[in-house]
Parts: sequence; C-alpha cells; structure tokens
Amino acid sequence: MKLHCGKFELSLDRPLIMGIVNLTPDSFSGDGLASSSERAIAHARAQIAAGADLLDLGAESSRPGAIPTSLEDELRRLLPVLEALSDCGLPISVDTYKPEVMRAALAAGASMINDIYALRMPGALEVVAGSDCAVCLMHMQGEPLTMQQQPEYANVVAEVGAFLHERVAAVEAAGVVRERILLDPGFGFGKALEHNLALLRHLPETSVDGLPVLAGLSRKSMLGAITGRVVNDRLAGSLAAAVMALEGGARILRVHDVAATRDALAVWSATRAAG
Repeated sequence: MKLHCGKFELSLDRPLIMGIVNLTPDSFSGDGLASSSERAIAHARAQIAAGADLLDLGAESSRPGAIPTSLEDELRRLLPVLEALSDCGLPISVDTYKPEVMRAALAAGASMINDIYALRMPGALEVVAGSDCAVCLMHMQGEPLTMQQQPEYANVVAEVGAFLHERVAAVEAAGVVRERILLDPGFGFGKALEHNLALLRHLPETSVDGLPVLAGLSRKSMLGAITGRVVNDRLAGSLAAAVMALEGGARILRVHDVAATRDALAVWSATRAAG
C-alpha cells in the first residue's frame, strides 16, 4: 500500500507517524505557536529529529468552541513556516478547509491537504483535484464552534462509514485517484465519549474499500474523560489509544509526542513480528 503525496511516495507497509505543528494561539493541547514563526520552525524540526515521517501544519484551531480564523490570519501564520520547511525532506500536510489556503499551501510546497470538512467547502474539491497532493478526508458532525454541544447518532460507526464512502465517491468522481486518499473518522469532532470509543473499537469498519486510515487521538478530551488527566498529562492515555488504533489497522498516527509514539510503535511492531 502506498500513498501518493505530491513528489513523495509513502509506503504504508508499516504505520507512519505524523507530527503535529500547531500555528494557532488557542490550540486545545496548549502547544500553539502562532506568536513565533521561528519557534514553530524549530518545533517542526524537533518533530523530524524525533522520528516523524511527515508533518501536519495547522494555522486555524479546530478545537471544540473555536472561532473561525480569517483567511489573512491563517495565511500569515502558515506561509512563513511552510516555506522555511520546504527543504525538510518530508511530506508536509496542511490542516485547512479554505480553498484559498489550500491553493497557497500547495504552491508553497505542501504535499497533503488535511481537511476537517472533507472538501465540502465550495472550491476545495477543485483545488485538490487540480493538483497531485494527497488528501485526508475527515468526518465531522457540525462545525468546531458547536460540534460538541449535543452530538447524536443512531449508529456512529455506520454513519461515519457512510459519510466517508460518499466523500470518497465524490473525490474520485472529480479525478482524484485512490492512491492519494486517506480517511480520518474524526475522533472528538462532533462525538461524545461513547461515540469515540465505538469508533476506536470498530476502526476497520470506517475504511472504504481498504483505503488507509489516519487516527488522531493524541491528548484528546476523550482521554481526559477516561483518565481524569489534564491535557498536558495525557501521554500514557495517548499511547494506549495509539496502540489500539494500530490494532484496528490505522496506517498513520497524528500525534503531538513523536518520540514516545515511535517507541510504542516499535514495541507493537516487534511483538507482531515475533508472533
């Protein structure tokens, strides 16, 4: 299995680690670096040194209750960091739903678009279809400002799977080949704890015809609800959730703590090889 990301071809024969680089002032995890491009670039390079296989840059917060960021502010935060990392040797994903930001990011060297709206915003699908980047299609019920107020499903696994199936069909119809598509069930995006746990237990059922799944569980509120830990004290819970996602077939783990996740992945891989 391979993922085509612009000039990169990523083998998914082993799970990969996506290091998070938050360029926002209000990240839920407390690691937003909007105030300093230099610190953000240094953090990205530290993620690479820790063993990240790719990076995910986000310049607009999508935490529950987040107020939308203006196009100008998002580009101002994003582009200097993206341009400085264009020679880093790894694929860079940009977490955005705005087609204008997608276009600018791809021109500046991004290799993937990670879209919480799964290319449903007007013009977004056309931008991605006209490029050779990878795209991560995520499920979200509602929008960040209100998504956690009262999430409701009859069958969350079936509904997330059906949504992703519809989006894959739309993206393929626009000319995006399957080798460029990645899926994300959207842990914490319009889901209560029981919905997140159901998705984690049934992760393979959220895939569409074997397309690779990205799991973003790192430091999320579901882990705080289970453990009682504050956001910066959720490493153990994040690692446990990452291993559960690996058991469910996730091929990419989107994480804050790259080095610790790489160790957990090494142990998981060695155990499977020994079996």
